[in-house]
Parts: sequence; structure tokens; C-alpha cells
Amino acid sequence: MGHVDVAGIGYELPDGRVLLDDITFRVADGAKVALVGANGSGKTTLTRIIAGDLKPHSGSIARSGGLGVMRQFVGSVRDSSTVRDLLVGVAPQAIQDAAAKLDKAELTMMDADDEKTQLKYAQAVSDWGEVGGYDAEVLWDVCTTAALGVPFDRCRWREVKTLSGGEQKRLVLEALLRGPDQVLMLDEPDNYLDVPGKRWLEEQLRTTDKTVLYISHDRELLANTATRIVTVELGAAGNTAWTHGGGFQTYHEARRDRFERFEELRKRWDEEHAKLRALMLMYKQKAAYNSDMASRYRAAQTRLRKFEEAGPPQAIPREQTVTMRLTGGRTGKRAVVCTGLELTGLMKPFDLEVWYGERVTVLGSNGSGKSHFLRLLANGGSDPDIEHRPVGDVQIALVAHTGKAKLGARVRPGWFAQTHEHPELVGRTLLEILHRGDEHREGMGRELASRKLDRYELAHAAEQTFDSLSGGQQARFQILLLELSGATLLLLDEPTDNLDVESAEALEEGLDSFDGTVIAVTHDRWFARGFDRHLVFGADGTVYESDEPVWDEGRVERAR
Repeated sequence: MGHVDVAGIGYELPDGRVLLDDITFRVADGAKVALVGANGSGKTTLTRIIAGDLKPHSGSIARSGGLGVMRQFVGSVRDSSTVRDLLVGVAPQAIQDAAAKLDKAELTMMDADDEKTQLKYAQAVSDWGEVGGYDAEVLWDVCTTAALGVPFDRCRWREVKTLSGGEQKRLVLEALLRGPDQVLMLDEPDNYLDVPGKRWLEEQLRTTDKTVLYISHDRELLANTATRIVTVELGAAGNTAWTHGGGFQTYHEARRDRFERFEELRKRWDEEHAKLRALMLMYKQKAAYNSDMASRYRAAQTRLRKFEEAGPPQAIPREQTVTMRLTGGRTGKRAVVCTGLELTGLMKPFDLEVWYGERVTVLGSNGSGKSHFLRLLANGGSDPDIEHRPVGDVQIALVAHTGKAKLGARVRPGWFAQTHEHPELVGRTLLEILHRGDEHREGMGRELASRKLDRYELAHAAEQTFDSLSGGQQARFQILLLELSGATLLLLDEPTDNLDVESAEALEEGLDSFDGTVIAVTHDRWFARGFDRHLVFGADGTVYESDEPVWDEGRVERAR
């Protein structure tokens, strides 16, 4: 068993702003603690401090038991790393070090085969066995079989980018939950998981004896697993933390009662302050013509000064307000028409008609081809006209298919990428992106751009680069670009994955007023309820429609 103690953590951003101020909480042995809060409030930064990736400017971290970490990027890996690299990256440090030494020795052996090189390789192999490397490979075989359906030897050199986001998440979760570390820290573990995967995760969190600290915005996951909730709350002088000692079922009521208590304490403080000030002014007036009142006047001054120095009670934490104004525009009656469409190697041929103004979800298990379908439409379909080219500068990978996918008249697709993969935005600040514009979006002055960012609670991050934002901030900025682009067909790939609850609700309100068509891939059970039609990618390779969301389709039955 293990625990984590966070005591008085303070952290400042490079520009001098205080991000975290006196963050204190405890994750007890065997507890399942959820870390929640607004996007950009510092949750991921806090987990990086706990993991030792960042050094706090004040405070300390104490923990017992090995620490296993799932970082936020898992699910969006698009580099050349392999399945083995991914599993090594979440293994204990001794195994990571031995793996690096073994890899280096193997590379050296390819260039030189002398005795010295052979001895170094033999030593690396010996070290790998001593730290438990071969035992780890046995564990990884169990994990890949459970997560991917294939043994470790068959997929160890497979590139991680060929796995879906859900497959990446499930693989790392299997490794951590089955691994030796007694404390797990999971950053958005439910992102990219389909609903069966989320239900599996809920069961694992309920039954494991490990200590778990995790970040999540999925209300059903929170309700089913959290034994305690730590909220990172927005504050003018730095964000603070409040711990609710119960589960999510009582969280909102406890938070509301807390705010009401703060409001009452502040009201009493203001009344007492006004009373002491009035008393001081009365004695001041009397002391002006009666010297006997001078001592009372000084005493009243001292009492008021000490009261003001003690300061008012804690202010009610600021609640963020996100306003999305998605506009769209009128298009042809048939927005999307698919005829005999087959995604090569994924789903069987299907026909589909989506009419202007409809809201359609695309449901199914991970790896079934849902994101491929959205990317095909985002590229304008099979043979796009000029008017069907996607908005923005983003380059979207082509999707192999047979049959036809065609967009209707005046349908301009706007794509929300599940992985937030936008190389054209990397290294550019938010103000710079808005100022320059693109072929579908006019540039704007600094003042107007700041107002747009403020509606999305991004004004404070205006000078930050896109790639330095949190996952939720990147998601909000992507939606802002869609708002400004003039897209009439929104193609949303897991849009709520990184959004906090307030932002997800703002997105739902924005979609309600959007004058256009929406097709969304989602595993968010709450978000899907607001859609008209549900297109399901089935486990048998067929694509069918359902009147209600379908969450129990298993893995697609095909050779892997």
C-alpha cells in the first residue's frame, strides 16, 4: 500500500503569475481520489510536480510505495515509438534504465562485434534479468493480449501511432493496474475509452487495492469510483485546493453549502468592518472638541487596524464562464450522402443520408473506424469540390475507402481533432493565430482577439503557444476557431474528452444554436443524449442506425 501527502505546494508560471498557492491534501492508503477543476487551473501541472517532473517553488511532496504515472499525452501518441517503448515508459525506473542500457548495447552490436562490445551486451542482458525485465515481459504479454488481442511478441515493435487512442489508454492502464507500483496517478484515464472500456475502468478502480489519484471530467466515472474529491479552485492570487471528504453524489451539495457559508462569513465581516469604522469616526469627531476622548479614538483606530490586517474570510472561488457562439449557415437539404461506402480494412459497405440541421452521433468500439469516417468527411468526401475543402490550414490524412462519400451544396466541413493534432498551430501564440487569420477566417486586431479569447476563458493564455496549453484549453481554442471559420458542417471527434463540466455544457448550448449540421464521435454518455440520430459501428463490421445510443458493441471482429 502507499500514500501521497501534498503540503503547501506553490508554483509560479514563467511570466511570474502564481498558478498554484498553498495546495494541501492527502491521498490515503487505498483511497480513490479524483482531482477536478476548470481547464487550465493547474491540475496537470500539479500531477507533474507530484511525479517529480517539475519542482515546486514552495511546499513539499511525501509518498510511500512506487508511483506509476499515466500522462495526459497517452492516447494521442503520433511519433515513431513502439508498443514496447510505451510499456517501458510506465514501468518502474529500474526497468526503464535497464531497457535503455540494453537498447544501446544492441545498437552498438549492429556496428561492432568485437569482444568488448559483446561483453557490454552480455552485461546489459544480465542487468535486464536482475531488475525483473523478463518478468515484466511476461506481464506485458498479459497486457497486450487483454488490450489489443495479440501477444507481446507479435506487437512489441508495432508503432504506437497505429493504435487508436482507446487502445493506447487501455494498454497503459492494464500495465499500471497489473504492475508493482502501489500508487497510481492517472491524467484523464477515461479519455479515448469507449463505454465498455469506461465500465471496465470503473470496475478496476473499485476493486484494486492500489492508491489512485486521477483527473477526470466524466461525471459517471466520478460518481462510480471517487471516495474523495479534491477541487483546484480559481483564485486571483493563485489557485487553491478544497477537499470534499465524500463521493461525487454529495459533492455539488457540499460545494454549494460551502459557497453559501463563505457568503455569510463575508457578509458578517463587512457588517463588523462597517461597525468598527463608524465607531472610529464617531470617536474621531468627539476627540476633536473633547481631549478626554483621544484615548478612546486611538483604541478604536487600533482595533480597526488589527481587524483589517487580519483580513476578510476566504472569498468565494471564481467560477469560469465559457460562451460559445457557433453560427454556421444554410446549406443544401442533404448535407452528407454516402453510397456503398467501405472504409478499407475497417467496416463493411453502408449507405447514409444526413440532412441539413441534423445532429448525428457516431458510436462503436475503439478501432472500429469512427475517426477515419470523420476524417474522410473532413477532407470533403471522396471527390471534393472546391467549396467542400476543410476550413483552416490543417492538413488531414487521406482515408482509404471504396464507394462514395459526398457533401451537399454549400457544406463546408470544420474538423475537431480528437488528438488535438494541429502542427500548423504549434509554436504560435493564440493572439498570433487570431491576428493572422487564414483563407477562411479574417485576421483581427488585438482588442477584438482578446474579447474572443475572454469568452472562452482563454484571455490569460493569449501569449501562450497552442502546444503549451492544457488539453482542455486546446479543445476550447479549437472550438473557437470553428466558430470563426464559417464551417456549416461540424465534425467533432470526442470534443468533450478534455473539457471540464462547465465547458462541456457551454459546447452543448453552442451546438443547440448552431445553424448547420453536426456529426460527432463520442463515448460521452451524457453528451450523446442531446443528438437526434445515432450511427453505430457494430462489432460484426456492419454500420446501422439506432433510435437510442448503443454502448455495448464489442471489439470489431477482424484479423488483427
